[in-house]
Amino acid sequence: MRTAQGARARARMEVTAAIKDEARRQLAAAGAGKLSLRAVARELGMVSSAVYRYFPSRDDLLTALIIDAYDSVGACAERARDEAAADAGPVPRWIAVCTAVRGWALAHPHEYALIYGSPVPGYTAPRTTVPPASRVGAVLIGIIRDAHRGHGLVGLGLPAELHPEAERLVADLAPDLPPEAATAIVATWAQLFGLVSFEVFGQFNRVVEDRERFFEHAATGLAHAVGLR
Repeated sequence: MRTAQGARARARMEVTAAIKDEARRQLAAAGAGKLSLRAVARELGMVSSAVYRYFPSRDDLLTALIIDAYDSVGACAERARDEAAADAGPVPRWIAVCTAVRGWALAHPHEYALIYGSPVPGYTAPRTTVPPASRVGAVLIGIIRDAHRGHGLVGLGLPAELHPEAERLVADLAPDLPPEAATAIVATWAQLFGLVSFEVFGQFNRVVEDRERFFEHAATGLAHAVGLR
């Protein structure tokens, strides 16, 4: 009985993986807005009703692809953090993580577009996407937290009128950090993915040529902006 159950589980995993792989090919060819369970079934030689047993709707399939993409880039960031020398200091570790995120995005442009590009018409991401989406941010906040507990954060300022918003942000993001760090975290988060998006979506074409060195310089600036030295 256990052998039969194990075989069924493996078969289900294989079919699920095949469906998601074909869906990713559709993303690359036509974009998320045109993803179709019927088209996926047709390309796999399956009847539509069979695909619906794995993913009841297009949105369920999109959610699975989104979670996979967030988990993939999150794992990439975590590996970069873990592989960076602990004694290298917070700035090199920050740069290593940012560089890993950029590298993942360039290697997976269609999956990057799915999670950081334009919203998919008619799709609303469920709460289950939030923890995977938070993995890169958690890595970066962890580097900031280590620096704060060590030599401290430097150069952070905050206008008085922004303190209520900063207090709210820090309570949500990292209650153990000073309020002024929260606004810096959110700003650098937006700037990091803005830099990556400009490169992935071609906005740097005919503008930035030495993109690797440019990105490292920009990532260093972002490290300084969150108080790392």
